[in-house]
Amino acid sequence: MRKSIETLKNIWNIEDLRKRILITILFVAIYRLGSYVVLPGINPEMLSKLHEQTSEGLLALLNMFSGGAFSNASIFALGIMPYISASIVIQLLAIAVPYFQKLQREGESGRRKINQYTRILTLIILVFQAPSYLINLKFQAGPALNASLDWTFFIITSTIILAAGSMFVLWLGERITDKGIGNGISLIIMVGIIARLPQAFGGELVSRLTLAETGGVIMFIIEIVALLAVIAAAILLVQGVRKVPVQYAKRIVGNKQYGGARQYIPLKVNAANVMPIIFAQAIMFIPITFIGFSNTESASGLMRSLIDHTSFAYNLVFAILIIVFTYFYTAITINPNQMAEDMKRNNGFIPGIKPGKQTSDYLDTIMSRITLPGSLFLAIIAVLPAFAGYFGIQAEFAQFFGGTSLLILVGVVLDTLQQVESHLLMRHYDGLLSSGRIRGRSGNVAAY
Repeated sequence: MRKSIETLKNIWNIEDLRKRILITILFVAIYRLGSYVVLPGINPEMLSKLHEQTSEGLLALLNMFSGGAFSNASIFALGIMPYISASIVIQLLAIAVPYFQKLQREGESGRRKINQYTRILTLIILVFQAPSYLINLKFQAGPALNASLDWTFFIITSTIILAAGSMFVLWLGERITDKGIGNGISLIIMVGIIARLPQAFGGELVSRLTLAETGGVIMFIIEIVALLAVIAAAILLVQGVRKVPVQYAKRIVGNKQYGGARQYIPLKVNAANVMPIIFAQAIMFIPITFIGFSNTESASGLMRSLIDHTSFAYNLVFAILIIVFTYFYTAITINPNQMAEDMKRNNGFIPGIKPGKQTSDYLDTIMSRITLPGSLFLAIIAVLPAFAGYFGIQAEFAQFFGGTSLLILVGVVLDTLQQVESHLLMRHYDGLLSSGRIRGRSGNVAAY
């Protein structure tokens, strides 16, 4: 306890770090305040059907990422998700399109152009996504709209407001990155997820205490212990690396010696991060979309299972898709040939392995071997919320037992703590841990 108080004092004594933390808190407070500002012409007390629609499935995930703004019909209802969708598209284009590959190699100027294209694509997505959200709002919560509203005028003005709200959230995230602490976009997503935690925690506690057949406080304590164990497992998954030793040849220039040191290439067990879960969830949403246009009662047994996120068939297919997408995304983001060429260019080699093709094959073999347990572990964490629901845990609280939300929370917290610790060590203070240092996600600061 004394060490924790001393660490907090050290953090407060560093003027630059103190200023960054206060700026981050201010921008996060602005974001949370905007999440409760409802679109003009909507009665927030009549949105019960929208709340029911966003209580499970993919819409529940979107609502969680927006911190409840989606179900509140807020001006920040679409949140940062359109920007994330645009970023994913640009990442895939950078793999397949030579022009974007060239931009990636141009350094800072190329990065600025890619960011500009990402913002333009975000606006295009918003132009289509905002009217879709408003049409769904009309069907789900029609009485909440003011009867005197002209629908055409409402959808035009509200589309502009929703698009401006999302771009403002993006601006807040960039300001947090520049003036605050941590990656701003990731922090905003994390804040949206954490905002739902107190309500979910309180609801689960009340249900355990009021219903005798649910197990009472003992069962609730077991749930908390299980949650802590899952968080520890997620930390292992996020930080797990396979260190490949690399030896650099000695070079003597004048009277100085260069190279000769042994370093390590940290190959991540989960190089794909949360992307396989996002892709798999998008695929699993297709059956729900098709059945939404037909009569749900007429759906066959298999199709009915695929639209039930708690069924065995749904979770089996979901886990298989995650494993497949983990291999796919790792293959397109990790290039052993490029790593071998860079190593050879810098006079580096793996002990016992010849430079060139043998080095590339060796790295590819290692990635294939460590991706298998990583993908299996990722699939298990992704389906844990369904198992939590099977044991009687409420759906809102079960979402924190795994999936995208847990991995994002763990990753962003580790990155933020790592940045705080770097400020402390730079001023010759002790770190946040009594021994060792906090490691983030190996340079991958994005949460998505």
